[in-house]
Amino acid sequence: MTSTLPTWSAHAIDTLRREREVSGRAYLEFLRVPSMDIGLYELAAGADDPQQPHDEDEIYYMISGRARLSVDCEDMPAEPRMVFYVAAGAQHCFHSITEDLTLLVVFSGK
Repeated sequence: MTSTLPTWSAHAIDTLRREREVSGRAYLEFLRVPSMDIGLYELAAGADDPQQPHDEDEIYYMISGRARLSVDCEDMPAEPRMVFYVAAGAQHCFHSITEDLTLLVVFSGK
């Protein structure tokens, strides 16, 4: 039997947020196909971001919240509707989180 990949999918952010909350984890992967993985990442105000460098290129889309993002010792504001690219292997984390963060995360380049 062969596996068939979906030709499309749709996901409501509010539903994903509830699923992530129920999971008890900060990150919820909700789509995985050969070319990419997509997930929802949430961190509360004042939280520490425990991320380590990843093996894949990554894109963050800031849905809500306010913080700072540090990538390889460069520091920048992170605010709603911003998009960030982080190369595979780059040291990075969100810090100084002043408002709860909700981020859409896309991993690719496998």
